[in-house]
Amino acid sequence: MSETRGNDTAPAAPAAIRHDAAVRLSERVWRVTASNAGAMTGPGTNSYLVGAGTDWAVIDPGPADGRHIDALIEAAPGPIRYILVTHTHEDHSPGAAALKSLTGASVLGLRTPHRHWQDPTFSPDRELRHGERIALSAGATLRVVHTPGHASNHLCYLLEEERLLFTGDHIIQGSTVVIDPPDGDMAAYLRSLDSLLHEDLDALAPGHGTLISTPHAAIQSLIRHRQRRETKVLASLPHDHPADLSNLVRRVYDDVPSQLHALAERSLLAHLLKLESESRALRVADSWIAPS
Repeated sequence: MSETRGNDTAPAAPAAIRHDAAVRLSERVWRVTASNAGAMTGPGTNSYLVGAGTDWAVIDPGPADGRHIDALIEAAPGPIRYILVTHTHEDHSPGAAALKSLTGASVLGLRTPHRHWQDPTFSPDRELRHGERIALSAGATLRVVHTPGHASNHLCYLLEEERLLFTGDHIIQGSTVVIDPPDGDMAAYLRSLDSLLHEDLDALAPGHGTLISTPHAAIQSLIRHRQRRETKVLASLPHDHPADLSNLVRRVYDDVPSQLHALAERSLLAHLLKLESESRALRVADSWIAPS
């Protein structure tokens, strides 16, 4: 899997992010990145056009940004039949309503019972099931892979013909993602990562960043990172007086700039809730202590 631009199909290094412009990744895949770069979105949210012939799908229409929606429609090599959403965080799904109104495409994804950080406008025409296949014309098949963890309704989509996995925020390039309870679940996240190690993959197409050409190594690296962080959580739990999140985060995330500690607290809480379920951490009111 190589990234190319325009009609040039020669192998190339991963193409740089270009906002609201089409970047060709293969004969079946184009990337259009929204102009919403920031601390939480990196270089911007990637939308992908996937398909062949007269059937095309958009994976993650991105924010409700008219310029981005216009760029997706302009970039589409054929009619957009489906709008697939990996999850309903506000940088991934709000563009679905506008894109549907302009194309008549069916919106597919999963709802969530949680409202924090969620897109309240998301209203799928149909909810997807794990393992379901979406057949596009001329040999493009997407398989739905439920990957809860970052969000309870998170889905990845595997383009079977190219062994390319569209990962949304389950795996992004060059960084880890926030696991924010109650919708985020660290135990579920690690199980989902482990399940992907059993998939036959050639590359990952993340929700933020460029293609990842070593998928299994990237997944294993994320698992090791979370395991190392969990080890620091366990080492930081006091044995006498309980510590609250603001104290624990300074010890566990001492390698992270302090201005990011508020976000780090959410993933710290996710680690602690996992450890609590395993009887390896004890909650006392809003603080935490090692079990005696």
